[in-house]
Amino acid sequence: MPHTHDHDHPHTHEHLDSPGEYRLRELATIERQFDQRAFTVGIGGPVGTGKTATLKALCERLREKYRIAVVTNDIFTREDAEFLVRHQTLPPDRIIGVETGGCPHAAIRDDVSLNINALEDLMQRFDNQLDLLFVESGGDNLAAHFSKELVDYAIYVIDVSGGD
Repeated sequence: MPHTHDHDHPHTHEHLDSPGEYRLRELATIERQFDQRAFTVGIGGPVGTGKTATLKALCERLREKYRIAVVTNDIFTREDAEFLVRHQTLPPDRIIGVETGGCPHAAIRDDVSLNINALEDLMQRFDNQLDLLFVESGGDNLAAHFSKELVDYAIYVIDVSGGD
């Protein structure tokens, strides 16, 4: 039922009794050629919130059913990629660590070329036969969003007790 509010900026909107059911929501339409690059999921969030742990868990859960590869981003190291290799999350040739050399958000939002090149390299390595790609951002604040050119879907890992 539409109603009004008494604040500085009057407006009307539909009043809902509940947020609804997720499964009944309209799906977003993604117009892209997935045979050229697999569906790509970005995982972002502040430093120390568990992005790499989330990525590891997702890969371990999905790797038997889907052909997966990963690109990680760090400023001056390949630490997250090495962690995933060390824990045998995926075979080493399915993981690329990108050293951004600067602000972590720039490589996922502004100049995505390093990540696009890494994703294209992975697709070529596996003859365009990958089902799912992950791009993990370097730790940054939540204002750092993924470019639509880079990812089809983004997950933000938030830990209110940790991170910078």
